[in-house]
Amino acid sequence: MRSIRQLTLCAVLTAMALALSYLENLFPLSGAIALPGVKIGLANIVTVFALYVLGPGPAALVLTARCLLGSLFAGNMNALFFSLLGGFCAMGTMMLLRRVRGISVYGVSIGGAAAHNCGQVAAAMVTLGNSAPLYYLPVLLPVGVATGAVTGLVSACLFQALSRTGLHFK
Repeated sequence: MRSIRQLTLCAVLTAMALALSYLENLFPLSGAIALPGVKIGLANIVTVFALYVLGPGPAALVLTARCLLGSLFAGNMNALFFSLLGGFCAMGTMMLLRRVRGISVYGVSIGGAAAHNCGQVAAAMVTLGNSAPLYYLPVLLPVGVATGAVTGLVSACLFQALSRTGLHFK
């Protein structure tokens, strides 16, 4: 951490990501989309924001803290492996895509969502000890593209709104 201000911002972003994740669990998409485990990924808005504003290191710290605390608070430590593997795959992909010229926050977010799905399928394969979860990936990826587009849109709107405030984060 470079400063107390950056550490404080990481703590606030972690709390926001936890709150969004909890809020999202109150309104499951299972009624609208009959696919197990599908979520919009509202907490990923915070991850994208942290990546663009703070950089990869602090964003990875926020992601890790959110996964650890979220699993602890939910009392579901079994989900931790899935969260971390999906989250780190998403973060790595978003870090790479952010460096590619011409890819907007939409593309970065969509790529992160798709990578998150791949990471969670990999976690399921490790947990089950076979490749059966791979058959679910063609179903998950289009949903990941859609949810990544939603979080990318919200992130773009957030950046646009913040640009008008005159606040500087770095």
